[in-house]
Amino acid sequence: MKKIDLSLRAHKFLEGLPAKQFRQVALAIFRLAREPFPQDARSLQGYPYHRIDVGEFRIIYRVEEDVVRVALAGKRNDDEVYRQLGRM
Repeated sequence: MKKIDLSLRAHKFLEGLPAKQFRQVALAIFRLAREPFPQDARSLQGYPYHRIDVGEFRIIYRVEEDVVRVALAGKRNDDEVYRQLGRM
């Protein structure tokens, strides 16, 4: 099992979610520790990151040796997640 490392942006986003959505996204992040490349994971072109969709949210992450680094989380129908990724 891999460790989970949340970025400050992802942490702040999770803190602002209502309880039901927080649980949904947090469970998906914890599942990444066991299975870092689930069936619905997509590689992002031009970046060393992958993404998964969880309900109406998107999680952007990178897998290193024994760590899953969650860079961003955000609304799925909003391109703000990709704008933030471009600024990183």
